[in-house]
Amino acid sequence: MTNTFPEISISTERLVLRPLDEDDVPALTEMMNDELVAAWTSVPQPFTEEGARRWITEYAPRERTSGRGLDLAVTEFLTQRLVGVVQLTKTNWHVRATELSYIVAPWARGEGYASEAALATAQWLFRDQRMERIELRTAADNTASQQVAQKIGCISEGVLRNACIARTRTEDGGWAEVRTDFIVWSLLPEDLEGVTEQLAEAGGFTAFSDWN
Repeated sequence: MTNTFPEISISTERLVLRPLDEDDVPALTEMMNDELVAAWTSVPQPFTEEGARRWITEYAPRERTSGRGLDLAVTEFLTQRLVGVVQLTKTNWHVRATELSYIVAPWARGEGYASEAALATAQWLFRDQRMERIELRTAADNTASQQVAQKIGCISEGVLRNACIARTRTEDGGWAEVRTDFIVWSLLPEDLEGVTEQLAEAGGFTAFSDWN
């Protein structure tokens, strides 16, 4: 029988991670058309509301029920505004491993939301889903994403040379694909020991183990 992720809601000090909903279509569309999202992800450009709706109603449910992955909306606890998205992909239930990625809306950057959401997801995966390995891949020049990986305790394992397709603006305002390297990071259950305390001491956030 194929293992699948449950329909989950995870709460932290400032955030709620929950399944994507059709009400998220406008905010998700706006976020996916951001310059940095376009540069560092493979989402189609321009990203349309129809594309967002297909993601929410077709792709995300199919990934979850097949056991391959999970897509979670990241929202502010107080305002319920869409902060970003956390994705789990390429899940291997025999190995108990999955790949984690995150996107944050431009207005919400610099607040530590990506680290908070990623850490809460990792805690849930290790404790509730009995995962043994979480993998992250960051483009070689995507320093912001690399900082998130470091903050939550990930260990850099090496470089996949020429394995990433990024995008850059052309003179006529379009997008051109460029090749770069992937940095591979891993997170194991023991890597989380002390991470929350270190972030709190540094003036960061407190992650909860509160899910249902």
